[in-house]
Amino acid sequence: MSQENPLHHFELEPIVPIEVMGIDLSLNKAIFAMWGGMAIVFILFMIVVKGGLKTVPGKMQNIAEIFLEFIKGMVGEFIGKEGMKYFPFVATLFFFIMSCNLIGLIPGSYTITSQLVVTGIFATIIFIMTLIIGFAKHGAHFLSILVPPGVPKIMIPVMVPIEMISMLARPLSLSVRLFANMTAGHTVLAVLFGLVLTAPGWISWMPFGFTIVINGLEIAIALIQAYIFTTLTCVYIGDVIKLH
Repeated sequence: MSQENPLHHFELEPIVPIEVMGIDLSLNKAIFAMWGGMAIVFILFMIVVKGGLKTVPGKMQNIAEIFLEFIKGMVGEFIGKEGMKYFPFVATLFFFIMSCNLIGLIPGSYTITSQLVVTGIFATIIFIMTLIIGFAKHGAHFLSILVPPGVPKIMIPVMVPIEMISMLARPLSLSVRLFANMTAGHTVLAVLFGLVLTAPGWISWMPFGFTIVINGLEIAIALIQAYIFTTLTCVYIGDVIKLH
């Protein structure tokens, strides 16, 4: 029955049952995948740091520097000169989402970014953080972000609710974009794998060939979605700093 259901991959069952005062704290594949994502990022950078930062970098240091310079450029472009204070957060967010996306491509693993509650929590934290940054930097003047520059005063009562809805929609769109892309790709793969198992032998090579192609696309999507999520985070932080 599970083979007939392409969404079976997203179902979670307890691996280590734990219950504390009636609260289910069981460990499942999603939790292990999340720990795996954190461990991969930590181990990779520990390898780079342990080897010492050399003037002539080795392969690992080279890869790390390419990624970090890329993120640094993104922070500088979208946030501005104040962006470097947020660079550690942005870099951590990028590498964590990227590693979790890629872990989900391993057979038997789990893609935590295919859960709307996970991406929703990420997006909500980022939204609250931008509000804190905005009020901390501008005080009550931060509310002027709800009034686009150049808008006639007579239009302000109309524009403020529109801008407020637009701002509140940010965490929703941010979370749904990542969730939908990761879920769609894995659902397609599940359907194709199901066809490989059920199709006659003389034609099963076709869906199997497609799974190889889709897997390659999924790797690209995993990287692109981490980039998009991080870019939008930088854009939102830059908006509240510059009041655009």
